[in-house]
Amino acid sequence: MAHMSPAVNLVWAVLTVMFETFLVYHLWSFDRFKCLRWNHGPRSGAFKRVMTYSYLTSIPLIAIYAVGFSIIKYSYGFTVIPGLGITPTPYELWRGSARNAILPLYLCFSIAWGLEMVTHLEELCFWLFLIRSGSAKQDWLRSIYFKTWAIGSVVAVICMPLVTIFTREDPYKCEAYTILTGSIGSLSLTIWFLPILWTFPAFLESLKQANVDTSTMVRLTKFHELNCIRVFFRFLFTVPFVILGIDGVRPHQHINDKMCASINPSFQLDLLGMIAGIGCVVSSGITLIIFFPRSIKGEMADREAR
Repeated sequence: MAHMSPAVNLVWAVLTVMFETFLVYHLWSFDRFKCLRWNHGPRSGAFKRVMTYSYLTSIPLIAIYAVGFSIIKYSYGFTVIPGLGITPTPYELWRGSARNAILPLYLCFSIAWGLEMVTHLEELCFWLFLIRSGSAKQDWLRSIYFKTWAIGSVVAVICMPLVTIFTREDPYKCEAYTILTGSIGSLSLTIWFLPILWTFPAFLESLKQANVDTSTMVRLTKFHELNCIRVFFRFLFTVPFVILGIDGVRPHQHINDKMCASINPSFQLDLLGMIAGIGCVVSSGITLIIFFPRSIKGEMADREAR
């Protein structure tokens, strides 16, 4: 926020708005927004509703954060500071209305990140349950994996906003600790996904030996490939933020202080911020496709039946 150039915020804003547009199009094509109803068919239980609304709530919150800071940063642009040179205008030189918007925007970001971790943890726990369950009769909602997801989700949703609130007196520290906390949590979940990707082909082979129907095998194979791509982009999302977060909480920032063009021209900060934005949006887009998988064959059949 305070260190990054306006271009980074603009990239985040453009990507999130584009993704929000794709989300609306995808959900309309999926079932004409029926999946958003509170009671949508016999399978719309409480767990599915929580997952649907937590995921769909996180996307506009990230867009609000990105667009809000983009507007502010471009409104103030760059400033020549004696002894520092040309740098993005520090928040100390912003007007009161812009400074007052810092905390609400970062709360949007931290709440969205907490909801993102709810989604990531559910996927991790469910795939672990699926691979390690010895019988098809085991109940996901009664398993230790579901309980782990429930506890972890509560921790994520509560801790992320609290970190932002407790560090709000210093926007630089608020930014650093929010990013560091969220990125470490998300990176840990991403690393835990690697054993699942490694063992999933063997799991598919066991299903094949058990003569599972072809449609199920095709669907699981597709999800495995999408998960591989998504994990790669989640690393692109989390690793740059871990670097920036660790650098931000240190007494002397080696990366975050390099926006002063006259002293040490560096694109490291902008590059890491843009990579994180691309990783966030692409991984969220793949999550959308996995959560709401379209069936072109079914859609064509529905159109022909009308």
